[in-house]
Amino acid sequence: MLCFQLEGDVGAVFGLGFPPFTGGPFRWVDMYGAGNLANKMLEFEKDYGEPFRPCGLLLDHAKSPEKKFHR
Repeated sequence: MLCFQLEGDVGAVFGLGFPPFTGGPFRWVDMYGAGNLANKMLEFEKDYGEPFRPCGLLLDHAKSPEKKFHR
């Protein structure tokens, strides 16, 4: 059985056109850093509102940098 991160990455690449060279959004977050992304989204939330509020899972990963979506 595939994990949801792999399915999400494949679906985003083939279904949404996420850049395939990144490996998909979950792999990209691991590379970029969940903390970096959460901080950037919090900045955007201040300017643009609630649609940019990071979800709980992202904030959880941001608090624990050793957590990764892909092992």
